[in-house]
Amino acid sequence: MKQQKEQTVKQGETYRIEIIDLAHDGEGVGRVDGFTVFVPEALPGDVVAARVISVKKTYARALIEKILVRSGQRIIPACPKAEWCGGCQLAHMDYSHQLAWKEKHVREALARLGKIEAKVLPIIGMENPDAYRNKAQFPVGVAAGNLAMGFYQKRSHQIVDTDYCRIQHPLINKGMRTVKQALMDLGIEPYNETAHTGTVRHAVFRASFSNNTLMIIFVTCADDLPQQDQLIARLRSELSELASVYQNVNPKVTNVIFGPKSKLLWGEPYIVDQIGELKFAISPRSFFQVNPVQTKILYDLVKNAAALTGRETVWDLYCGIGTIGLYLAADAARVVGVESVDEAVADAHCNAELNGIDHARFYVGKAEELASWLLQEGLHPDVVVVDPPRKGCDPGLLATIKTVEVPRLIYVSCNPATLARDLAILTEYGYQVEYVQPVDMFPDTAHVECVTLMSKVEK
Repeated sequence: MKQQKEQTVKQGETYRIEIIDLAHDGEGVGRVDGFTVFVPEALPGDVVAARVISVKKTYARALIEKILVRSGQRIIPACPKAEWCGGCQLAHMDYSHQLAWKEKHVREALARLGKIEAKVLPIIGMENPDAYRNKAQFPVGVAAGNLAMGFYQKRSHQIVDTDYCRIQHPLINKGMRTVKQALMDLGIEPYNETAHTGTVRHAVFRASFSNNTLMIIFVTCADDLPQQDQLIARLRSELSELASVYQNVNPKVTNVIFGPKSKLLWGEPYIVDQIGELKFAISPRSFFQVNPVQTKILYDLVKNAAALTGRETVWDLYCGIGTIGLYLAADAARVVGVESVDEAVADAHCNAELNGIDHARFYVGKAEELASWLLQEGLHPDVVVVDPPRKGCDPGLLATIKTVEVPRLIYVSCNPATLARDLAILTEYGYQVEYVQPVDMFPDTAHVECVTLMSKVEK
């Protein structure tokens, strides 16, 4: 094993590396003669012997061959498949240290990427960080000659076959075992992504925490689902909690899970879950936060930041199925939601009706394009909430917010890097950051959510 004496890091060589930090995706960060090396599964405080697998201009990546000194943050993962499964990047890290790193990650992203000195509040974690997910998307394939269902192995497309996932709702684990056995017993072939043969590509499960019901979506590569009636009968007999069975058809050679067409094979078109006092109807492709326990905390943070008095107009941009806007509706004069996905807007209207909310309106389109029309309609906002995808807000939307000059702006983010970028732009547009509140929505992973309150600076 080479000591850190080489001037140049070489692919294929093994080096002794002290891990000093974690990167944004949870990989360990070390140095070899000052050259940055990323080491998956390594933690700060580890000293590892790691073999370099790739060398770029400014960094290299290496895989652990042996842990020479164990970090005090390292634990034995509760999941027996954690060593191979790619689902949880931080399962080997003590939860208290996960929280500390996520809070630090937010602070550093704001300072380094956004050049922002913001008040970052202590992160809000989970009292019990197990069984928190209400949705799972399991690829279906073949492993060791048998039908396999689970998650992809780290850095591969090999399926880690499993019967249990620690972070999933118990109904999802029960459903996974039942579906896998039924597919095998009925001889329904899994999809072969190399030959593009077989039938079932993914089995997707959605569970309602409040109602303890389950939706199953079979993603197939063709319109025909063999032995459909027998499969549904089997699932109904073994899963008393089953509410819906759908089929989604995706014939393309792609890594994208869902195709454009879904059809209800049996049961209810929706499952219903509850956040606080509100009920939400969830269809196969609805965006709904995967951790309902922390979602209640997240939405209460948004409500507190909004400081509504009952007289305000609220814009809910990137509104999805209307969850945040409807959560605020009881304290607002009116809610206006904008979302580019028409199916989500249809669900938002359904959810407004489900909760008896008649002063919320939802529109299909891009917020930056609809804003001028909303203003012409007399719907000038007093509060704007944005909850964009990981890529952050569209630059046109940020420019629109500059024009609108809303007094209170609440930014819900799942990506500290794009949050930092957008906050820097909004600061240039005359807004100031009041505080940033990190929330751990995804224990054992490298992801962290934030609620940021911004206010318009008086001229």
